[in-house]
Amino acid sequence: MKPILQKPIPLYLAVSLIVNVLTYNGTRLLTNGLHHYDMTTAADGCVPFLPWTIVIYLGCYVFWVVNYAMGCRQNVEEAEHFLCAECFAKLICCICFLLLPTTNIRPDIVGTGFFDNAMRWLYRTDPADNLFPSIHCLTSWFCVIAVRKQKAVPGWYKALSVVMALAVCISTLTTRQHVLADVFAGVLLAEASYWFVLKTGWLTGYRRLMRRLCRLKEKEEVVNG
Repeated sequence: MKPILQKPIPLYLAVSLIVNVLTYNGTRLLTNGLHHYDMTTAADGCVPFLPWTIVIYLGCYVFWVVNYAMGCRQNVEEAEHFLCAECFAKLICCICFLLLPTTNIRPDIVGTGFFDNAMRWLYRTDPADNLFPSIHCLTSWFCVIAVRKQKAVPGWYKALSVVMALAVCISTLTTRQHVLADVFAGVLLAEASYWFVLKTGWLTGYRRLMRRLCRLKEKEEVVNG
């Protein structure tokens, strides 16, 4: 099968970015002031608070960019399957954020070191809401899905992607950004969405819509050119 064309890539990713922003930030406008549920359990209390793991928590954005780009460069059908599942999962997250607003109790940071200050900055800039499912874990597991079927990707990198995704999941706990329920829900939602869109009409509808948008974009470029 031919690789996905270069031109549609920005359009496909732009749609995913818009869905992500509306899901994570847009829902806050509607849930602000509502009761938020704390899903912390006794098991979460056994997880140590490790400020240095903010390096993994924030560094994962590089991992996301690289693997999402690789996911878009595979054959057309699989790239569309990957991106359709990703968009569908974010829509499910949107519903969860609206119907089940969540929060957690963050620790008081008493240290004055670099990582302690970094954690204070993170807590100031990222409110403790929209936690279930964890988008950090969801997106990291989609990075695994993006490469695992590609024959051109070496086995060591596929294994590294799994390690990286698990490390990100752990970092969401050790930075107290999420609880265990958020992590498991994020990973399971990624896998369930990837299966669901293929078994239903979601993938077909997404494929038609995106290809139609691509054709409209090409026509516009021809007219303006």
